[in-house]
Amino acid sequence: MTDLKLPAFWAVIPAAGVGSRMRADRPKQYLTLAGRSILEHTLECFLDHPHLLGLVLSLAADDPYWPQLPCAQDPRIQRANGGAERVDSVFNALLRLEELGAQADDWVLVHDAARPNLARADLDNLLGALANDPVGGLLAVPARDTLKRAGEDGRVRETIDRSVVWQAYTPQMFRLGALQHALADAQVAGVAVTDEASAMEWAGQAPRLIEGRADNLKITRPEDLQWLAQRWKQ
Repeated sequence: MTDLKLPAFWAVIPAAGVGSRMRADRPKQYLTLAGRSILEHTLECFLDHPHLLGLVLSLAADDPYWPQLPCAQDPRIQRANGGAERVDSVFNALLRLEELGAQADDWVLVHDAARPNLARADLDNLLGALANDPVGGLLAVPARDTLKRAGEDGRVRETIDRSVVWQAYTPQMFRLGALQHALADAQVAGVAVTDEASAMEWAGQAPRLIEGRADNLKITRPEDLQWLAQRWKQ
């Protein structure tokens, strides 16, 4: 995949969460991985990309950690107010993109702040595969293990056909205007959306699944950070 085939894009990183499951003294995106914060690693893949138009980072208003990072002074990174939920942080970031001159048809990639192992090849594959797609889509990984549906009693009710099940990853790539409308309409309707693709699905669209690497994991628990730190030492 050559750069000439890839579209320009904006990036949004919602980073206002506290990551309580990490049981740490600070939000998980500021924990250290290979000598730098998780957030710095996450940002690097985008900031190093020649087709990046700009990046908006949604942060809590009282975040004391971000100003301490060297990249906080990078002029390509703009702040937006984080919200109570991910969807609020993303929506605020999209409004900020409009202020920065982004157009309704521009591509926006939304990526988890605690997903620092995004491969450049995966990013380029996503951009190239969706460059002319009418809807957009997301990086995802086909389910590998046998899947069970549980009942309220904690017992197996059925085995799910894993061939049609994918794990949704990020980045998720959609047009600014379409994503903005989908998120806004879902909020007005009181629909809970857990990622951008689910908002687009609720709006009647069918996002495309682009297979990515399974090691593009989201750090959620201490063992995730330990696994990735050990992998990077190899």
